[in-house]
Amino acid sequence: MESNKNLVFIGMMGSGKTTLGKIVSKKLSKKFIDIDQEIEINENMNISELFIKKGEAFFRKLEEKISLQNLKKTNSVISLGGGAFINKKIQSEVLKNHISIWLRWENKNLINRIKNSQKRPIAIQLNESDLNKLINKRSKIYAKANYQIKCDKLSKLEITKKIIELNEKK
Repeated sequence: MESNKNLVFIGMMGSGKTTLGKIVSKKLSKKFIDIDQEIEINENMNISELFIKKGEAFFRKLEEKISLQNLKKTNSVISLGGGAFINKKIQSEVLKNHISIWLRWENKNLINRIKNSQKRPIAIQLNESDLNKLINKRSKIYAKANYQIKCDKLSKLEITKKIIELNEKK
């Protein structure tokens, strides 16, 4: 793999982008960047507060700006927010210049991972049926990623190993 290309993790909230990003970045000796965390630092409030106080439109605009800034960096592992890859500018940048990996889960497993989280402002507002619809809608877009890893039957270690193998192929 060209060393300047970033590994970019995409997927639904709760798919493990941050957890796996930290593990993979350590193993590859790359910098880890979590876009949601960068937004929280930038705004000095968590994502849920940001949604409540400034609204989703403000959040999405900020998410675009911070994602595109961080995608300019090199030799990094980047975890995008769950909705970031839906943004055409972010998506285009990721697909043109980076290696994207969709951490894919069965809907029922994802819903179990996110349904009780207070940290996920979109999930808090949706019932299970609506979450299913959101996952299905976003999955069509996530499918554009360079690679996808079906995570359901894999341990963190196995998923990490697959990501590192994909990275070495490039």
